[in-house]
Amino acid sequence: MKSKLKHIIGNFLVFTLPNRTSKLTSKGITLGMDKSLVNRLIRFALLKNAENTGDYEALAIYHQNYWSSQGKEYFSSELGQNVLEDFFLPKCSFVFDLLEKKLNHSTDIYNTLIEIGTGDGSVLEHLSTRFPQINRFIGIDLSIPQIHDNKEKYSDNKRLEFVASDGFDWIEENGYSNTIIVTSRGVLEYFTQDRLTHFFDKLNNIGQILFIAIEPTGVDHDFSKNPNSQVYSFEGSFSHNYARIFEESGFELWHQSKILQYKDVYFNFFGAKC
Repeated sequence: MKSKLKHIIGNFLVFTLPNRTSKLTSKGITLGMDKSLVNRLIRFALLKNAENTGDYEALAIYHQNYWSSQGKEYFSSELGQNVLEDFFLPKCSFVFDLLEKKLNHSTDIYNTLIEIGTGDGSVLEHLSTRFPQINRFIGIDLSIPQIHDNKEKYSDNKRLEFVASDGFDWIEENGYSNTIIVTSRGVLEYFTQDRLTHFFDKLNNIGQILFIAIEPTGVDHDFSKNPNSQVYSFEGSFSHNYARIFEESGFELWHQSKILQYKDVYFNFFGAKC
């Protein structure tokens, strides 16, 4: 079905089925794997409308609702795959080799590592074995059921803590200096540029922070022509100019690289310090 026709039909369904539309948005529409054609068309129209009108706050709310209400289902489905084995270990280990070297040569001691968007906790648990010198590992996720499962699954590892919260809000309230913050496989892409900038600015006021960000961007996002964030992908998430946002918030980049993950998506690796 052509995109323009899908948009027209989707808008008609949004107008004629307000209760159904409201129910969909309350659960979030980030991933449109619904078997119902009607739901998929409504989702398409809502995402396209928000993109066309520049209503990025609406997109951010859709994403927040999705990961809050459907995060556990995502990680227990084939969509979630095995994040640790299928993506993290083969694609991301090198950046933690670099982090280990940086910690070994630093006079600063980092006692805490926080993972925003911890999902099923497998990456955080792996990092706790990788960095025995760090005492506290905190995994933050929007999904209350997923965090409950993580607490039970990893109860024997006393260095792991799991918190059901918005990661930005929790760190602003509870964060402290000499902390490492990690996001992997796409977390920051669900926040608007304004909120991301605000978060980085706040981190710079906390103290010594090391940040490892593993985040996707759109292949067609030419930062020289558009230095600001733009909507990309079928999810309606955001391709951010991470290097620019980090540096304008007072971070120093100590690593930056990328790989082509899909034909239209780069995965970017950033190491930043403030």
